[in-house]
Amino acid sequence: MREAIRVLVVDDDPVILKLLQVNFEMEGFAVLTAPDGVEGLQAAQDSQPDVVICDVMMPHMNGIEMVAALSAGVDTDAIPVILLSARAQEDDVAEGMHAGADAYVTKPFDPIELIDQVHLLLARP
Repeated sequence: MREAIRVLVVDDDPVILKLLQVNFEMEGFAVLTAPDGVEGLQAAQDSQPDVVICDVMMPHMNGIEMVAALSAGVDTDAIPVILLSARAQEDDVAEGMHAGADAYVTKPFDPIELIDQVHLLLARP
């Protein structure tokens, strides 16, 4: 039996955090969670997840700052990151991608489509 894919979900909204945790666990993922970018960055450094899903608007360290920190880290620069945000303007998406995100998903979102996006990211060479 293969090891479960480890996903780190970072969001300051406890409802979104739980929704994603439950959906990913139902699909067989091992899920870690963090309530803000500071704790999310620490969790990514400590646990080296296979993928990070991160909200953009959070206290202490927003998702853009977290993605930039992950991209700059020697141990975390290869971890794929999906940004999740209600901010759907072209400039917002461009800012997220420029910071180092691999994908940008806007809220509201379909959890199953997000899971599919994770599979697509992890299948890339």
